[in-house]
Amino acid sequence: MTASTASIPIIAPTATFGSAARMRTTGLVMGIASALAFSSSGPFVKPLLEAGWSLGAALLVRMGVAGLVLSPALVRAILRQRGFLRRHWRLIAAFGLMPVLGCQLFFFSAMQRMPVAVALLIQYLAPVMLVVAVWVRTRRAPSALVLWGSAVAMAGLVLVVDISGASFDLVGTLLALGAAVCVCAYFVISERAGDDLPPLALAAGGLLAGATVMGVLCLIGVMPFHAPAVTVVLAGVTVPWWMPLLWVAAIATTLGYALGVMAVPRIGSRVASFVGLSEVLFALLFAWIFLAEVPAPVQFLGGALILIGVVLVRADAGRIAKEAATVPVVPGP
Repeated sequence: MTASTASIPIIAPTATFGSAARMRTTGLVMGIASALAFSSSGPFVKPLLEAGWSLGAALLVRMGVAGLVLSPALVRAILRQRGFLRRHWRLIAAFGLMPVLGCQLFFFSAMQRMPVAVALLIQYLAPVMLVVAVWVRTRRAPSALVLWGSAVAMAGLVLVVDISGASFDLVGTLLALGAAVCVCAYFVISERAGDDLPPLALAAGGLLAGATVMGVLCLIGVMPFHAPAVTVVLAGVTVPWWMPLLWVAAIATTLGYALGVMAVPRIGSRVASFVGLSEVLFALLFAWIFLAEVPAPVQFLGGALILIGVVLVRADAGRIAKEAATVPVVPGP
């Protein structure tokens, strides 16, 4: 190394850390916005189901419309990359069968056998399942921040979803655990999106694949298909069936998956899964506004605990990223 070379300051790590920090902040905002979008689906779909719509019909329209809205991203990826579908069809199919279709089928099937609160609680064990999976795979125990964040967030979740008086159902529990595994798959698969597999193309392909399978299930009679022209009441206002369905399909589902798959690569599957717990809090808010279901005081306490847990897990991720960015860079010859 020459004297002139040695005098050049090495500033790349600081610049890289600043850029990465901005990317993580953007991903965090996207993750929260995704949870907000997803959370509005339940309060809008519930009146339709109560008015006579079948689950198969609601899910088919939801996935199909959202997939069509995002389809330009998939078409663009196919045109730009030769052999795109040949390289990525397995990942896209897995996304459609598990995070898109499987999660909803498992969860709503579990709801028919147990209280909604219990099914929600089991499904949202997904963040802890991801922590345990990484622990087993790497044989490295999570940090104290992650363990405390997991415990606090789960305690908050128990308070938010009131499970008092619930009875045990083995089949329902297994179905809800299946939904939790599908939620884990959502974060793990989304983390693999990047330049070669654009996130929006992954979301569009998965939604269209899920809608195709649901269409086949409805066609052969496995899933009932009933879509009557009904009216429903939202926030005290009577509206036609297509208004809540249009919101759920074209806005809530589309934005939920689009922002979610873009957020996960930026903040990682672990942090994203804990941020996803905020969907429960937003769902309470929407149910309060549109269905007049007022949350209990203990649910507000649970919401605060969930937020504290998310902050702890996020702080651990930030600490790791900062330590990685401050590793000294030794210039080559």
